[in-house]
Amino acid sequence: MSKNIRINGLQHVGIPVRDLTVSREFYQRLGFEVVMVAPFVHRGETGSCCMMRRENIMIELYRMPELELAAIRARKDGHIDHVAFDVPDIGETFSVLKSAGFHIIEPEPVFLAFWKNGCKYFNITGPDGERLEFNQIL
Repeated sequence: MSKNIRINGLQHVGIPVRDLTVSREFYQRLGFEVVMVAPFVHRGETGSCCMMRRENIMIELYRMPELELAAIRARKDGHIDHVAFDVPDIGETFSVLKSAGFHIIEPEPVFLAFWKNGCKYFNITGPDGERLEFNQIL
């Protein structure tokens, strides 16, 4: 049991999208505002990320690089890719979960050049393959 891991709250819900512009406009119609846009690299290709906020709700819309889009386009239904928890200390959280025997996907927290000073994250998998992300905005 890892009750001693500190979680501030739900940070965001990640949604892979086919067309970032169309999805961004859809969520803007629901009252969400764009709070960050940034590229990311996945398997040597560049994708795009857009964080959107409405009051205390944050969603991450992201478009995978071209090579990965075929799988997204082939889906019949949309899906939520991951749920991210906001944590105050990514290194401590990683150590606690690793020591507790959770299946951690990444070998160490990953840095992304998101937000003003970046962020670090890692994922664990749940019993049905769901991804739970732990994220610290630096």
